[in-house]
Order: sequence, then C-alpha cells, then structure tokens
Amino acid sequence: MSDATPAGRFLDAAIGLLQRVREEEADAVAAAGALLADTVADGGRLFAFGAGHSSLAAQDVVYRAGGLALMNLLAVPGVVGVDVMPATLGSALERVDGLASAVLASSPIRSGDALVVVSLSGRNALPVEMAMSARAMGVKVIGVTSVAYASETRSRHASGGYLKDHCDIVLDSKIAVGDAELTLDTVPAPFAPASTVVTAALLQAVMATTAAALADRGIEPPLLRSGNVDGGHEWNGRVMEEYGDRIFYRR
Repeated sequence: MSDATPAGRFLDAAIGLLQRVREEEADAVAAAGALLADTVADGGRLFAFGAGHSSLAAQDVVYRAGGLALMNLLAVPGVVGVDVMPATLGSALERVDGLASAVLASSPIRSGDALVVVSLSGRNALPVEMAMSARAMGVKVIGVTSVAYASETRSRHASGGYLKDHCDIVLDSKIAVGDAELTLDTVPAPFAPASTVVTAALLQAVMATTAAALADRGIEPPLLRSGNVDGGHEWNGRVMEEYGDRIFYRR
C-alpha cells in the first residue's frame, strides 16, 4: 500500500530512482567495475573526487569497511564539504578556471591511474576541467552525474561542455534538475534531495563489481574490514602493508 506521508513519498521516489539506475545503468556499472579492476591489476591507483555534497559519495568509497583500500580521496581544499566558512565559498571555488589543473599537478595521480569524478550537475568548471586534465595525463575517468543537466542548463566551463563529455565511462544518476523529489502546496519550494542516496549506491555497485572482477581473475581484492570486529585491525594492517605504495590517505 502506498504511503502518502512526505517520508513515504520520498522513500518511494528514492527507491524508484534506484530501480531505474539498476535497470538502465547496468552496462555502465559493469564497465566501470571492469575499468577499476583493470587499473588495480595493472598496478594503477584509484582516486575519487567530488565537490560540495557530491563529495559525500566520493568520501563514501574511501577508507571504509567493506571497501577497496586503494580508493583515495582527491581533495580540493575548500570544496570537500560544508565545513568551509562561509559555505558559499565552496560553491564559488567550483567555478574557478584552472583550479583543477593545479590540484592534479600537485597530487600523486599519474598516467595509468583511474579517477572517479562525482558532480550532480556536471556543469561547473572544476569537475569538467578535472576530467579533461586527468584524461590528458593518461588517467581513465569515470563520471557520475545527472545527464539531464546537460540539456536543461548552461555549462559554466569555457569549453561549453559538461562532465559527461570528458569521461571514459558515464554513470547517469537520473536525478532531475534541481535535486528535489517532493512538492507540497504548503511549501514554497521543492524539497527532499535524493542525489546522495542514488550516487552513493551507484558507486558502491561499482565497487562490488570491481571486487568480484578481481576475484574472477585470481586476484584477492584489497578490501578493508571493520575495525570494530575482532581481527579487523590486523587484517587492515596486512592490506595497508601490501598496498602501501598505492594508499595515500595514511600520510
């Protein structure tokens, strides 16, 4: 039976979006998992980037129980979250030309690595330039974005392009422009965003695919275990030691 409460309507909307990405993005998820597995098998390193609330999904695959130990956060000071003051500064930095290239030049990322770029709109200079510059360096790029923005908004990058235009693989979150699933006559603006739920699920689906793909090749996936279960710290210590040259969040 349908739940007409705001909470029920939001959960229904989120479930509907998850079902859509499951059905419509299956091939892209499989390709992204294979790309990351190829990168790991070939000795490459894995990175994830997102700005503002898009950084939440990127952070969700970095240094976490059940996740790939090799996934590193490519952090851009001031845009990782809403801890910067004023919070509007993060949004402003996303529109700065040249920032992404400077960040990449000073990061450990190199040719043969893989980078996941998360940007809901995919229209701002930072994620577009991040993808463009990374690919120019020989880095494979997986973009996670809402493709709808490219047909309903204007790009803020000098090229006129969007994140989706500069990726090896694109995962479409299906989020509507504006990222608000609910409306009410008594509420003056749309509300209840679902992008974090859907984007995080998409990326975890890719991580699961990657782990299974590595195992199919006879390679033990470098997975982390929870430090809150017996033996977890010892397990993680072994993984960190074995792959220490590809893990950058410890330094």
